[in-house]
Amino acid sequence: MELTQLLNSLHVIQVTGEVQRKDVADIVYDSRKVQKNSVFVAIKGYKTDGHKFLQDAINKGAVAVVVEDDDSIPDELIMHSKIAKLVVNNSRIALAELSKGFYKDPTSKLKLVGITGTNGKTTSTFILKNILESAGYKTGLVGTIANYVGDVKVDSKLTTPESNDLNKFFYDMIEAGCSHAIMEVSSHSLVLNRVYGLDFSAAIFSNITSDHLDFHQTFDEYLNAKKILFDGLGSNSFAIINSDDSNSNKMIKDCKAKIVTYGIADNSDYQIKNINYDLNGTDFTITNQNVDYKIHTTLIGTFNAYDAASAFATAHSLGIDANKIVESIKSSPQVPGRFEVLGNRNKKAIVDYSHTADSLEKALQAIREIVKDKNQVVAVFGCGGDRDKTKRPIMGKIASELSDKVFVTSDNPRTENPYDIIKDILKGISKNNYEIEENREEAIKNAIQRSDDNAVILIAGKGHENYQEINGVRNHFSDQEIALKYLAEWKKYI
Repeated sequence: MELTQLLNSLHVIQVTGEVQRKDVADIVYDSRKVQKNSVFVAIKGYKTDGHKFLQDAINKGAVAVVVEDDDSIPDELIMHSKIAKLVVNNSRIALAELSKGFYKDPTSKLKLVGITGTNGKTTSTFILKNILESAGYKTGLVGTIANYVGDVKVDSKLTTPESNDLNKFFYDMIEAGCSHAIMEVSSHSLVLNRVYGLDFSAAIFSNITSDHLDFHQTFDEYLNAKKILFDGLGSNSFAIINSDDSNSNKMIKDCKAKIVTYGIADNSDYQIKNINYDLNGTDFTITNQNVDYKIHTTLIGTFNAYDAASAFATAHSLGIDANKIVESIKSSPQVPGRFEVLGNRNKKAIVDYSHTADSLEKALQAIREIVKDKNQVVAVFGCGGDRDKTKRPIMGKIASELSDKVFVTSDNPRTENPYDIIKDILKGISKNNYEIEENREEAIKNAIQRSDDNAVILIAGKGHENYQEINGVRNHFSDQEIALKYLAEWKKYI
């Protein structure tokens, strides 16, 4: 694609230098990835500023640089290098605009569903993907656990990638024959304009509780970030809203899309009724237009009933037969690290990604509802370093009150001292039912080996993650692998 053609996609303030007969190879924001004929977009990040690497990008063969600050590089150098300097108001929006243009507006050719909320995004995407594929639609996915271009899995580093990576994913999906795509939309990505310009056919709001306040500073800022997704929907789109969340009305206040609700509330378009679950799965009913649909999923708990209901409402709104949806939910596979039950004897370990106060509470409440005080409930958890500190004592309080025994341990401490994180957690614990074991493997081992024979052990916080990040280094660590190891050892002695 020629640079002059690409400029039609961009809201530009000023153009300096040569733009004619310039072929563009790609759009990049990382100067290390610049190659001959790249367009380099200088972004002001949290750790560094891309404007510092303009000279490096030019030396590597960039055909154009995009800047917010006209004075960041002299016009004389631009003219001498025979490239273009494009001055814009917002580099992140420019990156999204250029990427959309370069990859030929890929989401206009897809039925794209975005899912946002504090909890449930990953599970909902997996259920919905299974429904769409069962209905015969080749479907891509962008999310926390992995990205899928059709059936091809691509490792995921961010819940929602940068806009150039996103648009390339969607372009690749089209090339692979996909007609539909589903993505998790994080609050960070909305504020940072990563999803700017994408064409959503539907968006799901799952719920919102306090999270990411290290980034958003206040709950209202966090809520307003989520709201961006719904403010941008067109009149032909669907907004699929959890009617039971107290902030749902705020979320759709300025929304132009067709509003579809799901939840237990009587006025829900897709009403959830009669939820029952055990360690083998969940049964419930969805009522839509006076028709009852009996739902079974191998996923466990009320929160997973909500996730399944959101997928049902979305797929049905997009025109998929309700009875086919019922069968697809029944066959949806276990989502790694989402209330994943391990063990085939009396003692069970449950690995779950619950890393917020709300998700931890719901996971423990689900276990309590299942065991009915007949089984010992043990929790193993820590909190992530360099993240919202306010939730740590709250999570400590929840774990202590809803568990018979708590092992407070390390999660991903990142650059923080693990014991400082643990001290924050302990501020919320008033009961004398906890032990401190900073080593996460030892904590899981102790929980399994020293609990009752019929205990249910929740290992919370990391879920699907197969690493532990300590001082900036990621070391292989899997809660599932460790739990299975010690469950096997425990079985030898019973």
